[in-house]
Amino acid sequence: MTRPLILACGALVSELRAVLGQAGLSDAVEVSFLPAPLHNHPDRIVPELADRLTDVDTDRPIFLGYADCGTGGLLDAFIESAEHSITRLPGAHCYEFFAGGSQFAELHEEELGTFYLTDFLAKHFDALIWRGFGIEEHPELRDLYFAHYRRVVLLSQREDAAVVDAARTAADRLGLEFHHVHTGLDTFATPVTLALAGASS
Repeated sequence: MTRPLILACGALVSELRAVLGQAGLSDAVEVSFLPAPLHNHPDRIVPELADRLTDVDTDRPIFLGYADCGTGGLLDAFIESAEHSITRLPGAHCYEFFAGGSQFAELHEEELGTFYLTDFLAKHFDALIWRGFGIEEHPELRDLYFAHYRRVVLLSQREDAAVVDAARTAADRLGLEFHHVHTGLDTFATPVTLALAGASS
């Protein structure tokens, strides 16, 4: 049986390795990570995935470490039209598959103006948000981009005080309230292990 290939967002390196290790799957799959900055450029996700699959055998199971992630349905269209057998993470984005659908819906309903951070985004806030959005060079963009936001919610995967501090600092810099929800890895681990179990059966 050919080992399944996982093509995943570079923002999930730590979490995916932890899940695969806990499930005893680290040696049973091959993992390739796409650049994390694609998080800010969802239009580039499908072309990058297509490029990665160019030389992959069509009978090899593929699992995508992506939800829709801002592609507006283009990722699902790509999956449906592909010659490969491809599955992906459930939901619209990483915030949903980390928090779980029902908890994320509650958070969204509680405050529509919420800017979400994961462990990775909190640790790399400067590179991906502050500089990535151009705020460092053009401070006026902060109020333009975040005019309709009221709070930052950290969805943390690990118990790490440094990550919480980084997220709280990010909220202060954005002029928003701070809220912390610890999600752990269970809601992320379940679809990963189920998909890979199905691919190996």
